[in-house]
Amino acid sequence: MSDTPVPATSVLRTRVDIGERAARTLTAELARDNAAKHVLLVEVAPGSVVVDAAIDALLPGDTMTVVPASADQTAQLRAEIAGHGPWVDERVRVTETVSAADPADLLIVGTVRTGSGEQARATIDGYGKYLAEGAVLSVAVAALPGGTSGAAAELDRQAALFGVGSDLVLRNVPPVRVHRLRFTPASVDRAAKLGPAFRTSSVPLTRGMHIDSSGVAAAGIALGLAAATRLARPKSRLWLLPALAAGPVAAFFRDPQRDVPEDPTAVVAASDGRVLSVERVHDERLGATEFLRIAVFLSVLDVHVNRSPVAGRVVDHFVTDGGFAAAMKPAAEHNVAAYTVLETAHGRVVVAQRTGMVARRIVHRAPVGSLLAKGERFGLIRFGSRTDVYLPADAAEALVGPGDRVAGGSSVIARWR
Repeated sequence: MSDTPVPATSVLRTRVDIGERAARTLTAELARDNAAKHVLLVEVAPGSVVVDAAIDALLPGDTMTVVPASADQTAQLRAEIAGHGPWVDERVRVTETVSAADPADLLIVGTVRTGSGEQARATIDGYGKYLAEGAVLSVAVAALPGGTSGAAAELDRQAALFGVGSDLVLRNVPPVRVHRLRFTPASVDRAAKLGPAFRTSSVPLTRGMHIDSSGVAAAGIALGLAAATRLARPKSRLWLLPALAAGPVAAFFRDPQRDVPEDPTAVVAASDGRVLSVERVHDERLGATEFLRIAVFLSVLDVHVNRSPVAGRVVDHFVTDGGFAAAMKPAAEHNVAAYTVLETAHGRVVVAQRTGMVARRIVHRAPVGSLLAKGERFGLIRFGSRTDVYLPADAAEALVGPGDRVAGGSSVIARWR
């Protein structure tokens, strides 16, 4: 590990600015953590939107150390921080070098990586020694093909080993990918102090209604096909078919905002739908433990974004082979499924995303090592499907029964004893 982080001037070959949405993504881990913490913000310049986003996310118990991209910007940054008023000035200090900073619970790199893989790796190694146990390093890399000279590949490699979340920010010019890396395990108890993460995959339409990015892409393809058909056959009305399909396709991927119950004993639904069964089971895929399993069927009309039923740390994720029986049938238990295993204060909790007769695609966005807040989005299943929530049988009591309708992230399906 190098003694000094590689300065921004030697890492960057081409300047990539960070816009407001990318800044919000970089600081998302800060915004959702309600515990008192110390933040280290490095490689920022006066007027940086990353500084503004970090200050907006600060809570009363938080402190932050800011290190400018170059030492001659220190005085200007101090004046800028003081201009936010005494509340901010008491909690934020500016130092010329990172070596003067305390270990951080979150380290945010305010400059985009666009250099070589070796330079990106040296930067991560250099900043790693300033991270506290279980801390997160948040860093962005340019996402244009061929424009990063190896930095993107190196960050992808780091994310495969240590990543707890990656978000592509297309609404930045040029686009960037934000990686969140954790090199040492975080405490399971910390998950209970988190709010649901801001995700670029949830695209806002209105204050209360979002759409998953998969739906934006699918609707765009449908409209593109309609335009191509209209150009190829201007006298035909075939173009109306894909054009009219764009709306229903986008609606399938709707992602409404949900109010998550604050009750720490509440377990919420992992998806919208109708409860199929509530039973105590042993599942050979999950070992010898007896679980209380609550299975929910999602029709094609239900919201298909999946949410974590409890707060916890992802300790395993695996996919099992199987068939594609209708999701409301008992045989669906042996369909292709993705299992997300969470370590919680009450024991292991598992969410199984099961395919159906139509659903053949499971999207999973919670890498092993990541912390999920209760009600946080972590994936989706495309078209009719089923989600099963497995709870430790002796630790939880079901509050729903077969036939009940539930809403993911807000309906309480069980309670810890």
